[in-house]
Amino acid sequence: MSEPAVDDPSSATGIPRLLAIMARLRDPATGCPWDIEQTFATIAPYTVEEAHEVADAIERQAWDELKGELGDLLLQTVYHSQIAAEAGLFTFADVAEAISSKMIARHPHVFGTRSRDKTAAQQTADWEAQKAAERGPARTLDGIALSLPALSRALKLQNRAARVGFDWPSTADVLDKLTEEAAELVEARDSLTQAEITEEMGDLLFVMANLARHLNVDPEAALRAANQKFTRRFQRIEDWLAEAGKTPADSDLAEMDSLWNRAKAEDKAAKPAG
Repeated sequence: MSEPAVDDPSSATGIPRLLAIMARLRDPATGCPWDIEQTFATIAPYTVEEAHEVADAIERQAWDELKGELGDLLLQTVYHSQIAAEAGLFTFADVAEAISSKMIARHPHVFGTRSRDKTAAQQTADWEAQKAAERGPARTLDGIALSLPALSRALKLQNRAARVGFDWPSTADVLDKLTEEAAELVEARDSLTQAEITEEMGDLLFVMANLARHLNVDPEAALRAANQKFTRRFQRIEDWLAEAGKTPADSDLAEMDSLWNRAKAEDKAAKPAG
């Protein structure tokens, strides 16, 4: 027999319908074989991927796509909650209640008696202080997720260390360190093992993230923008080559570099003045 909450949107909508759909998908007797086999570990990569797709839609200002991407991300929470409920760990309602309680506890200036007369920066500091209090006695870098993109995690590690005074005092100091790390990599590239080169490259990227932090730049956002720019310009190269009946494989570096400069000039001309 059909479940009204699943098959008839008029009987149940929104979260209740989505929860019913997920329960049906995971039903051992009548559900989807693929969904039934999934675990926290196998679904986790999809959760990360969906979060990135939400960020991508926002970055592109693709508002028509954003609703669907947010739905995909919401499904991940419902999926994990269903697996947890089956194991007797917690339910979706527990998840919603936990985040509701956390938001109230971390905003005493909205839901409590504390004054709202403070800046966004002060609220950020208060938020971090509240998180630290909730964690209790812990090491400085505890609680920063290992699964974060490497640049984002580097930024969080550096911010956490900076809050206890472990930080370069100025951007100039970071630039000096960047120059030092780059020089070490260049000088030793012919004598290092591949593992050592990888380590030195990691050090260089870590300092790059620190430089971004000192310049108030989100390194993930900056790199995403650079990736988009590279993609746009390279596709222009392919377009121009196609007009000449060629592909990149039929071209050479000199020709493609010339076309790259043409695409770069086109980009600059398209930017609004000022």
